[in-house]
Amino acid sequence: MIIDLPSTTTSQVNSKLVQLREEGGAVTLGRVLTLVIVTDDGTKTEEAVDAANDASREHPCRVIVVARGARKAAPRLDAQIRVGGDAGASEVIVLRLYGELANEGASCVVPLLLPDTPVVAWWPNEAPAVPAKDPIGQLAQRRITDAAAEKNPIRALEHRKAGYTPGDTDLAWTRLTLWRAMLASAFDLPPFEKVTEAEVSGESDSPSTDLLAAWLAGCLRVPVKRAKATHGEGIVDVRLERRSGLVELSRPDGKVGTLTQPGQPERRVALQRRQVRDCLAEELRRLDPDEVYEAALRSLGKVVRGRTAPKATAAARKPAKAASGAASGPASGPAARAKSDGGPDPKADGKVDGKVSAKTDGKTDGKTAKAAPKTAKAKAGS
Repeated sequence: MIIDLPSTTTSQVNSKLVQLREEGGAVTLGRVLTLVIVTDDGTKTEEAVDAANDASREHPCRVIVVARGARKAAPRLDAQIRVGGDAGASEVIVLRLYGELANEGASCVVPLLLPDTPVVAWWPNEAPAVPAKDPIGQLAQRRITDAAAEKNPIRALEHRKAGYTPGDTDLAWTRLTLWRAMLASAFDLPPFEKVTEAEVSGESDSPSTDLLAAWLAGCLRVPVKRAKATHGEGIVDVRLERRSGLVELSRPDGKVGTLTQPGQPERRVALQRRQVRDCLAEELRRLDPDEVYEAALRSLGKVVRGRTAPKATAAARKPAKAASGAASGPASGPAARAKSDGGPDPKADGKVDGKVSAKTDGKTDGKTAKAAPKTAKAKAGS
């Protein structure tokens, strides 16, 4: 059932909720939390509501949708209440805010919060740089964002790192649950060897690929390379080098992964790309800070980007190459010509660096010193 309340107030919305509860027998105590969805009014609003409805079947809650409309319109609040089959196992309140009221979402949400229940805020699309400082984020114990839905996912991930506050999480991290479980299980079987280096490849704008590489870098404490995949979606391939051989988990089609280990048969595993509703339901299971996600954010700076091998970058190899070239480069002068001819050059016999004449061969240091001016004089005339 859907009830529209155009040009209304939060008091009228609350009164209507009480009336519906008395008529339908819905019990408020059956709601375990309040989920606040913050988004702009549009087609994506319904997608977020559908995901919340699916997640509410596991976590019965009150869903409050703050849909910000046109800022230039007259201040107005249009509300919509959904219960029954249109709200899953929850009750959905959609608040469409227009004009100056669009920036006052927190003041409209507070009167509708369930008493004595935790509050979770979710930004399904664009999110503030620091969610914990947002007025709605300050009301919540948990703040859920989605870097993959931003215009620049990689930059958004950097904002998550810079503005992290305990209680923050991101659906780009939640999408890694199956990958992390499969990679961890790969080390439950012998040989129990240390990983020497790792490589994670995926789409260039995939924040989940960056987080997976950072998680490996923080846990394994080895060089991890983040490469761009030439095909596939999201995370495509993970390669872990060990002394006995390569451990590889590949998912080129976005559905089924292949786990390859030395001395064991190839295994096919389910690695379907997770939908938003599944990730949201997982995040609603916990209301405490996610320390592992925090550690992965801090390890983003340890990941090596591009085609350069993790062990030695091009800049690191350049001085060594120049030094070796200076040491082993082709020599000049008569001695070099003698060497290339395969035999000694009689004229070059006894020369040192092209300065000492053959006539000084075998002479004492004193006589050699006397011969030096003659050599310098000969050079000046040539």
